[in-house]
Amino acid sequence: MKVVINRCPGGFGLSRKAIHAYLKRKGKDCFFYTTDPEKRREGKSVFIRASDEEGSIYGYTLTKDYGDVVAGKEQNFKQKDFFRDNQISRDDPDLIAVVEELGKDANGECAKLKIIEIPDGIEWEIGEFNGDESVEETHRSWR
Repeated sequence: MKVVINRCPGGFGLSRKAIHAYLKRKGKDCFFYTTDPEKRREGKSVFIRASDEEGSIYGYTLTKDYGDVVAGKEQNFKQKDFFRDNQISRDDPDLIAVVEELGKDANGECAKLKIIEIPDGIEWEIGEFNGDESVEETHRSWR
């Protein structure tokens, strides 16, 4: 079985290119939004469509187009339209395919993604220290 992990401090994350590719495989659209800095200084909450370019700051990835400007708080976005890459199952075949296809271009800002193979039938979980991850066999523990 293949599993995607992050192998550097910082944490798991996908690049925008990888997010687009992943959502396309799921049959969904992809839109990035950020807060408008000028409006924020005025004490207003306005979201604007962010550039698809890597390096531009964004705060939210949505699967629905809310237009170029959205006034109000993030509560104006419906929860079902949010996409969070950290909630993807790490053995998701579409995630694995995207990381295989894009290689290091799939890496998010603070990530170095790696596909590892573990034996089939193993109960596993992601272990991490400062964002550097490993796959660990699930076991019992008590505190």
